[in-house]
Amino acid sequence: MESSIKVILEPKSKGLSDCPGYKFAATSVDIRDNKSSQLDLAIIVGDKSLKSAGVFTLNDVKAAPVVLSMNVLEESAESIGGIVINSGNANACTGHQGLADAKEMSTSAQVCSNIGFPFYVCSTGRIGRKLPINKICEGIDTCSKALNNSEANSEDVAKAILTSDTLIKQKTARIIYNDQTFTIAGIAKGAGMIDPNMATMLAFIVTDLDGTHINLQKSLSQANSKSFNSISIDGDMSTNDTVLLLANGDAEVDFSCDKNLQKAFDQALEKVCHNLAQKIVSDGEKITKVVTLKIQGCTSTQTAEKIARSIGTSLLVKTSFYGSDPNWGRIVDAAGYAKAGININKLDLDYETIPVLRAGIPQEHHAKQWKEIVSKKNFSIHLNLNQGSSKYTFTTTDLSEAYVTFNKSE
Repeated sequence: MESSIKVILEPKSKGLSDCPGYKFAATSVDIRDNKSSQLDLAIIVGDKSLKSAGVFTLNDVKAAPVVLSMNVLEESAESIGGIVINSGNANACTGHQGLADAKEMSTSAQVCSNIGFPFYVCSTGRIGRKLPINKICEGIDTCSKALNNSEANSEDVAKAILTSDTLIKQKTARIIYNDQTFTIAGIAKGAGMIDPNMATMLAFIVTDLDGTHINLQKSLSQANSKSFNSISIDGDMSTNDTVLLLANGDAEVDFSCDKNLQKAFDQALEKVCHNLAQKIVSDGEKITKVVTLKIQGCTSTQTAEKIARSIGTSLLVKTSFYGSDPNWGRIVDAAGYAKAGININKLDLDYETIPVLRAGIPQEHHAKQWKEIVSKKNFSIHLNLNQGSSKYTFTTTDLSEAYVTFNKSE
C-alpha cells in the first residue's frame, strides 16, 4: 500500500514549542553590562537524550563554543542533553580561558538541568571579550528551574539569542504521514556578518522524529547548502556560525524507515531552513532591498554558484541596488571576474521578466522598466549563460551608508 504523505508549513509558527518532547527557558544576566533586562541566556533540552547533527563556521578563527561543540558532535552526537546559548558576547579570540568558560557552560547546563548528557554551547556577540562566566552559570541555574514547553518560554528563547536583529525568527513544518503528524520547528538569529561558506548565523532546529546521526547530518548539510549557505548581507563570515539539529524520537518513528518519509523530512527541513534564511536576509542590518539572483544555463552547479556569489557579494553591485540604479554593467562585470568561462555573446540578462541583454546586446528600449523594477524592495535578476543546464539561486541585499554608521561602533 502506497504511503500518503504531505509537507505543510505553518502560517504562524510558535517556535520550538510547536514540537513535543522539548523544554526551554531564557533569562537575563546582563552579559552586555548595559544594566538592561534584555534576555541573553537560554537553554534547550529534550525529555530524553537526543540525536543530533551540526554544521559550523569554516573560518580559521573559530570561537571557543564552536570548538567545543564540534568536539561534542564528534564524540557524543547520539547522546545529547541539549543546547545552552548566550548572546552579547561571542567568546571568540579569548584563548584558553574562553575554552574553559565554554566547557563550564556545558557542564553547568548538564548539572543544573540534571540531564546526564553533554550540551552544545553557542555564543554570539562582541569578539575578544571574556565571558562573565559567574553570571552566566547563575543564569543557567535560573533557566534550569524554569524549563517547560510553553509558547511564552519558546518566544523568550527566540529573543534571547538575538544581537542586532530587529525581530525573532522562527518557523514550523508539519509532515502528515498516513495517520500521523510529525514536526520540525526552528529558530534563528542573524542580521550582520552574514556571508556564505557555512551557516552564516545561529540556528536551532528540533524534530520529534528519530534518526541516526549519519542520516540527520546528511539531511542538515543538504538543507544548509540550499538555504543558510545561499545568502549574503555584508560579505563577512562570523567566527561563531552554528546550525544544530536535534531529534528526540518522541514520535517513535525513524524518518529513514520509508523512502517517502525520508524525502518528506528532507523537504520539510529544507523549507524551515530556507524560510529562516530569508528572514535573516530581510532583517539585514540597515538594508532597504532583498534581491534574488537566479543563475542558469551553466556547465555545472559549481559554476552557477561561483557566478552568483561573485555578483551577490560585489560592493558596487550592492550599492547600485541601494541607489535603485539598473546598472547592469556592474552585474556583468562581477559575473565575468568569477572567471567561469562566460561568453558575453551568449549572455541573456533580465530584471525579473524584462530583458536587459539578449546574446550580449543591451535592450535599451526597456530602460524605464528596469528602473521601476530595481526601485522595488524585493526583486529578482535572471542571468542565463546559455552554455549548459545547471543553475543556482542566491539571495543578497543592498548596502547603505546607514550600515556603515551602524557598524562603526557599538
